[in-house]
Amino acid sequence: YIDVIKKGLEFQKFDALTGNLPLSIADWSSYLHLSERTLQRYNKESKSFDMPQTERIIQILIFFNLGFDVFGKPEKFYNWLTKENIAIGGKAPKELLNSSFGIDLLKDELNRIQFGVLA
Repeated sequence: YIDVIKKGLEFQKFDALTGNLPLSIADWSSYLHLSERTLQRYNKESKSFDMPQTERIIQILIFFNLGFDVFGKPEKFYNWLTKENIAIGGKAPKELLNSSFGIDLLKDELNRIQFGVLA
């Protein structure tokens, strides 16, 4: 992962890795702190993301893999992502993917779910 982060992820690889996830361009724009127009330009010009965006993309992909493991079925995980959650302040988990702290908090919550520690 370190080498990919240093080099930067090409938009085509990003699209291939994230194309099946239920996240819109607007979602990614928020998570990567880029405008939707900038993401569209990256696609059109076959640009690569810089280090901070590449790191966030990888963090989100790792988080999704953990979610798939914990819930067993993508649909169950996607449902959890969009429902307000008391454990994280009444927000939908999907809302916290725009910061490393939020992603870490969500991974901790998934670990608690996985091991049955819900309180």
